[in-house]
Amino acid sequence: MSLGYAEKLSYIEDVGKVGMSEFFDPPHILQDKIEQLAVLIRKSKHLVVFSGAGISTSCGIPDFRGPKGIWTLQRDGKALPKAALPFSRAMPGITHMALVELQRASILKFVISQNVDGLHLRSGLPRDKLSELHGNSFLEICPSCGVEYVRDFEIETIGLKETSRRCSCGVRLRDSVLDWEDALPPKEMNAAEKHCRMADLVLCLGTSLQITPACNLPLKCLRGGGKIVIVNLQKTPKDKKASLVIRGLVDKVIVGVMDRLNLCIPPFVRIDHFQALFTQAFSSDKKYVNWNIRVESVHGQRAPLPFIKCVEVSFTDREDLKPAILDKQPFLLKRRSSRTAEPFEVVLIINFIDGCGCPYVAITVPVNFKIARICPRYDKEAIHQKLRDSALKDLHCGEYETIERRANLSPKYDATVYAVVTNIATYNEVAKPSSGLIACNGKVRMKSENLHVNGTGADGEQLKARKRKSQL
Repeated sequence: MSLGYAEKLSYIEDVGKVGMSEFFDPPHILQDKIEQLAVLIRKSKHLVVFSGAGISTSCGIPDFRGPKGIWTLQRDGKALPKAALPFSRAMPGITHMALVELQRASILKFVISQNVDGLHLRSGLPRDKLSELHGNSFLEICPSCGVEYVRDFEIETIGLKETSRRCSCGVRLRDSVLDWEDALPPKEMNAAEKHCRMADLVLCLGTSLQITPACNLPLKCLRGGGKIVIVNLQKTPKDKKASLVIRGLVDKVIVGVMDRLNLCIPPFVRIDHFQALFTQAFSSDKKYVNWNIRVESVHGQRAPLPFIKCVEVSFTDREDLKPAILDKQPFLLKRRSSRTAEPFEVVLIINFIDGCGCPYVAITVPVNFKIARICPRYDKEAIHQKLRDSALKDLHCGEYETIERRANLSPKYDATVYAVVTNIATYNEVAKPSSGLIACNGKVRMKSENLHVNGTGADGEQLKARKRKSQL
């Protein structure tokens, strides 16, 4: 993330202090400080978290100012690190998910983030409990009505510029990520200031507290008698104002705190969406039906589908229809059939990119030229929860469900939106990365991290598809 973000930023000669040395508290002191932090959190009535890039480094996203930070490497003329996975596939880490649990337990009241990686929002933290001061690389905003659109792809611009998409009100959308000269958005800033003034404890996680005016927000709790705790490997300008400064990896500290609070760090289940659009029209002589199937983004025909590599198409009991492999977006298949053709099925094998927890999912699309589809109503939230529960029960990616269906008679089309589990992640104690253990409620059990397990679609269709796929 920080790689692309740094490249898009306008040039500025002074980005602040970079390449700062890291310090680690000795193990016995670190444990004592974790105990102190747990006590402070337990006693807190209004806990606010102020987060920086340091909470996302364990997610594969480089920071900016650390010894191997983006701006540090640029200053030294060194090559920038290569991203292990596409930015859009980055998943929330231990700290992100721990904050979700603290919020669900009514301990954490608000999160103020300086990050633009969108991981707080993706983790499941409610939008009204989050202020993203510098924006979100996956969020577009309507400048007219204020509606926000969360995308599964990275917005192409920064600096509050117009994008290629429009709001439902017709106004062109803008990206939400600030450039250097952009002022902090009043909506985000006002909420952050309000909660910092109310806070009796502001916990600063993984931030150098250098960027103004954001870095001064935690200080607002002091006037009301609140306390500041800083967890960061580098020294910060605000250390002297803090009641407690912890020099340790953020994830390790948070795991210890959650253990002492007797709280579990919940797993993360990623659910992505795509739609299959079926359209048809009579030929000029009315003897045939020209039809096509397009697999596309739920965000619009021109929006990218970053997690789909290619689509394989085959047909059940129709030797006259030739199978195809669609390897370029838009994934569009065009065919012609007799107007009197009997109903048949199209099998779509959706192949995912690396970084997804399953290689593909297979769905079956019924085709009937004579009967108009009836579109039932779906409870999207209930379906999403069902998918999460099912995925966690069997630790399977690839589970999918229909969450929406739309139809129209003129022009004639049928669109079906699918939700599919593409990643499952559980979280281990950072201090022992090779142990394969999860810390939970003071106990330790085996972990399964970033699972790559094939799921089985409804009615065993995916198992059947494997056989079909081998014959394509």
